[in-house]
Amino acid sequence: MKQLLVISRFIDALNEWVGKGATWLILATVLISAGNALMRKFFGQGTNALLEIQWYFFAAVFTLGSGYAFLRNAHVRIDFLSNKFSARTRNWIDVGGILIFLLPLCYMMFTLTWPLLVQAYETGEMSFNPGGLIRWPVYAMLPAGFSLLALQGLSELLKRLHFIFGDGPDVLAHDHSHEAVE
Repeated sequence: MKQLLVISRFIDALNEWVGKGATWLILATVLISAGNALMRKFFGQGTNALLEIQWYFFAAVFTLGSGYAFLRNAHVRIDFLSNKFSARTRNWIDVGGILIFLLPLCYMMFTLTWPLLVQAYETGEMSFNPGGLIRWPVYAMLPAGFSLLALQGLSELLKRLHFIFGDGPDVLAHDHSHEAVE
């Protein structure tokens, strides 16, 4: 099991790096939005490409950041219920959720979005807006994001099982969920 935690740490590091990188896209989105608005207001010029890149970046933050949110235990959880359970029960519930819901969802979403990405890339699909952008980069965010989320799901599964079988820290413990793993 210890060897599998090496893989888990690698996945955690990957999602940490991608997640922190994606947060910079928020700043880029704000700057592009402000710049485009100022160009339209004061010079009567702006482009649809800048409007579209804003939502491309915004989409990237959410799709690429989903694995990072899972790593940081920042996703939605019903705390008033989970706090009533023992640490082992909470971890078993997460194991079930990861195996029954998360991983199948990620697989389904990857298999549904990959063909759209390939088709958009092969056909050179463009936005219908004048001056719009090519579409495949934004389509690529979906399979990439669900792949990162699935990888993080596997990492979290390993950590939960590691705790359940008595070898590791409880990553669901409040206050230090991520620090306990490091």
